[in-house]
Amino acid sequence: MEAKKASESLSVTSVHVLPNDTNNHGTFFGGKLMMHVDNIAAIAATRHARSLVVTASIDSVDFLRPIHAGSAVCLEAFVTWAHHTSMEVFVKIVEENLRTGARHLCTTCFLTFVALDNAGKPQPVPGVVPESEEERFLFDSAEDRYLRRKNRRKDTKTFIDKLTLEKPWRN
Repeated sequence: MEAKKASESLSVTSVHVLPNDTNNHGTFFGGKLMMHVDNIAAIAATRHARSLVVTASIDSVDFLRPIHAGSAVCLEAFVTWAHHTSMEVFVKIVEENLRTGARHLCTTCFLTFVALDNAGKPQPVPGVVPESEEERFLFDSAEDRYLRRKNRRKDTKTFIDKLTLEKPWRN
């Protein structure tokens, strides 16, 4: 399977932040933002794999700047690295004040997607060829993130098993 350029998966969208999208502080609901993040990342992963994909994980998201009502939020996503059947997708979230044109990076995050065949089973994905400095930086550090996610997943399974066994309403 031939590797693909990271730029081939690039997906970009903008969302106008309206009052019904905000909390009592007049800033974008985090959950609504995460819906858009997952959606744009899924498009990037699908472009890379050219198959069905499913979200396997979302790394931590630190909201560094609020996104205000009346602004636009621009989301950019692309596949940074691929393992056998999984892909790491990087998402950059930028707020734009539509009246002044000022733009600020609000947060970034990584998501992991798994490619699926028509039977719903994991299938191989192409490798990634980074070209830009940013793509190379993300590609070069991806395997470390992959190993941290793998350990976190193992810890989560152990944690869930303990919780499930101690719940009196479960048999």
